[in-house]
Amino acid sequence: MDLGLILAIVIGLILLTIVVILLLIYNGLVRLKNNIKKAWANIDVLLKQRSDELPNLIECVKGYMEHERSTLEAITKARTEVLQASTLSKKAASDSVITESLKTLFAVAEKYPNLKANENFLKLQTRITSLENELADRREFYNDSVTIYNTRIHSIPDMIVARMMKSTDEQLFSASEEDKALVQVSIGK
Repeated sequence: MDLGLILAIVIGLILLTIVVILLLIYNGLVRLKNNIKKAWANIDVLLKQRSDELPNLIECVKGYMEHERSTLEAITKARTEVLQASTLSKKAASDSVITESLKTLFAVAEKYPNLKANENFLKLQTRITSLENELADRREFYNDSVTIYNTRIHSIPDMIVARMMKSTDEQLFSASEEDKALVQVSIGK
């Protein structure tokens, strides 16, 4: 065989290998990006389901808990904010307020024996607690997906393809320190 032909074949195989590697990296990053979108959509669905249940819970406890109006108002306000939030950080902040308010509400409910015995309240409490647990799992999955993606777009050789794709870091699902400070729910007397 001619040396020129062997050299051309070797160069061709090297170029083909590079193209295949770049395509595999590109497809991997696209897959991760879509996984993040799917994970966020799952969180959003659960936030909506929980928001749909909150008015029922508030109606159920309203008559029993006249003195805890501030807790009910905090839940109602945060529910509205979750539904209207346009960014991930705003949803995370409102979600945090709802989670803390629900913990307070369920703890305060212990003071009301008639409420604790109310079948509707118990069903709603179970349903919302279940949604809270699912949300925690979905938040963790979302943040894991984001962390993997963010790590890959900053690691060589993925970084080369990520720059060509103009990829930027995805935001983790978390409340800012300022938003966490807002999670002070007081129980009125």
